[in-house]
Amino acid sequence: MQEPQNKSVRHWLTFATGLVECLCFAGAVFGWASLVFVLKEERYFSSLCVNATGLNGTQTLDCSAQDEQFSLVFTIASFMNNFLTLPNGFLFDRFGTTVARLYGIFLYTMGTLMVGFSSSALAYLLFPALSFLAVGGILFLMTNMQVGNLFGSRRSTIITLYNGAFDSSSALFLVIKLLHESGVSLRAAFLFLSACSVVHVLRTFFLLPRNFIPYPLPDRYTYGVSCGKSVTASAEVAANGDVLPATEGTPLKRDAPVNQEKTFRECLLSRFFMWHLLWLSVMQLRHYLFIGTLNPMLQRLTGGEPLLVSRYTNAFAITQLCGVLCAPWNGLIMDRHKGKPRAEGETEQEADLRATVLSLFLTALQCVLFSLCASTPYLPLQYFTFILQVLNRSFLYGGNAAFISVAFPSCHFGKLYGLVMALSAVFSLLQYPCFALVKGPLGGDPLYVNVGLTLLSVVAFIHPVYVYMHCRNLASERARSKASS
Repeated sequence: MQEPQNKSVRHWLTFATGLVECLCFAGAVFGWASLVFVLKEERYFSSLCVNATGLNGTQTLDCSAQDEQFSLVFTIASFMNNFLTLPNGFLFDRFGTTVARLYGIFLYTMGTLMVGFSSSALAYLLFPALSFLAVGGILFLMTNMQVGNLFGSRRSTIITLYNGAFDSSSALFLVIKLLHESGVSLRAAFLFLSACSVVHVLRTFFLLPRNFIPYPLPDRYTYGVSCGKSVTASAEVAANGDVLPATEGTPLKRDAPVNQEKTFRECLLSRFFMWHLLWLSVMQLRHYLFIGTLNPMLQRLTGGEPLLVSRYTNAFAITQLCGVLCAPWNGLIMDRHKGKPRAEGETEQEADLRATVLSLFLTALQCVLFSLCASTPYLPLQYFTFILQVLNRSFLYGGNAAFISVAFPSCHFGKLYGLVMALSAVFSLLQYPCFALVKGPLGGDPLYVNVGLTLLSVVAFIHPVYVYMHCRNLASERARSKASS
């Protein structure tokens, strides 16, 4: 009796500490707008500001080149966050949890130390630092998602919850901004984050397996360092003392049927993959450009009033905390058919695929509404924009992983997930030329770029329409087959 209780305590402790790790550290780089406010006060890239003559002949300070540099830092970091998901996925699959996490902790620690020891004279340290934080953070998320396998029926809920916590962790930079306003230096804040790496290392050895958490979970399964020895996911001990191998692999969908599976090449060249990649890429570009240009947008809408800029920046960062609450809603939408009888002849995969249509459609609709609000140069409306942004971002990334796990064989999940994130990262590089276009030829007015991105977002509706037509065709084929028989 004591052993199951200890196992349950360890499982819940692993879940709770993983949630804290994702919530407080993993996605911090997406709170960039809050950190930019602090960096401007610390005069990072201030040498790029030049004197200019206003319309009425007054002398003004033009800091558009400084804004462009900050945008470039975020562009590179967000690109690295997604593009390196592919090699990181292979690293995780090949070497297991411990090696992947130690690599991620090293990168994250290096990033925090670089920011901590940077200054206005060493502002270019921000380029590698933010990239290290982004890549280390995505490794935290990747290695934590398998924790859902410990809880069986609650697996999907925990996976979406971790993705939501990853979104909400962007509020970390808001905390640093508020501490900075209270007198805590940027260096002290980031050195504290560096010291927290000790906790990450301890959790890696004591509360996570060396390799993987299998699904379904074998009997008598244990993991981590216990009573002076390390027990890994590589084997399960049967009641008769024999050692039986436990299956290891991708933690998201291990229970799918393996008969008649498509090859990786067939998945890659399928229309499902192509439309899904486009669906993710256009919406992700809209989000990245919004986050990367939030500070200059608020500067323009407030007329450069520091208190107003600070207030709206705080409001944006606070709404990011709601990501952990929004993400599970998408999982409920996609799981709404569970437990209900299926149509005659309909497979479980087909039912799951049909359930994704509403999720994909709502995500695209949210993005169009978000883009319309972000394009409207009315300052109070931006509060609603912030709400739509965090809701849409939570749906976007949770829906991305869920659709891939449903539409494609489980044995290809890691490769396809990493590849779609990497290719969408290449597409997201368009944010920098968009920003340069606004600052250059458009004279700081982003209206035309925003209209173009809103129209581009409409393209995302092709994906749910195609999936719906595919499911309808399958239903029609079943009906014809039944009629002919």
